[in-house]
Amino acid sequence: MPRQLTFDLPVRPALGREDFLVSPSNAEAVAMIDAPALWPQRKLLLIGPEGAGKSHLAEVFARERQAMIVEGGQIFDPGIPPDAVVVEDAEKVAGRHEETLFHLHNRIAEAGGLLLLTARRAPGEWGLRLPDLLSRMQGTAVATLNPPDDALLGAVLVKLFADRQITVAPALVGWLLPRMDRSFAAARRLVAELDARALARGSAVTRALAAEVLDSDAPGAS
Repeated sequence: MPRQLTFDLPVRPALGREDFLVSPSNAEAVAMIDAPALWPQRKLLLIGPEGAGKSHLAEVFARERQAMIVEGGQIFDPGIPPDAVVVEDAEKVAGRHEETLFHLHNRIAEAGGLLLLTARRAPGEWGLRLPDLLSRMQGTAVATLNPPDDALLGAVLVKLFADRQITVAPALVGWLLPRMDRSFAAARRLVAELDARALARGSAVTRALAAEVLDSDAPGAS
């Protein structure tokens, strides 16, 4: 039986969800989420690529602060705002719900509430047309979820395999790390494809299978 692969990472409870793993690549953002009293103007923009953990941290924040969560693409004005509001995928307001976010922002500020927004890019890249909203978004403090380091990405791979009840040799994870795309989204796609091919063939997940999947994902692969 292969020995258990472990990574020396602190684990942060996610209040009923999967534990959020903390490493140097995301520790600063986690610390800022945990200290809203230090947010300038009581608002924070959490920026990171797809699958970096923005929604996970936003839900942790929402549960701890009893915050209302709204989606940027379907944002609405709740009337009297609660003490804390989370706007997920805030860039999706561009060209559609800019005035709604503008008024929501101002109402929360006037009430002294907390506002957490998540996005993949900085506000200047959202395509906002309302100058006043752009100004307010650019004046919001930013916490960035950086690309995962080896320890974090390796721990995520181990968990993704475990979620699918796949047992892999510890050396396979170490072999994958320098060869795969450096993102959580890529890790999810890779594990899903490995699982699908292994099931289709009735085989285990091996280094040979992993090499085949990585080769098929390489640029120019047919």
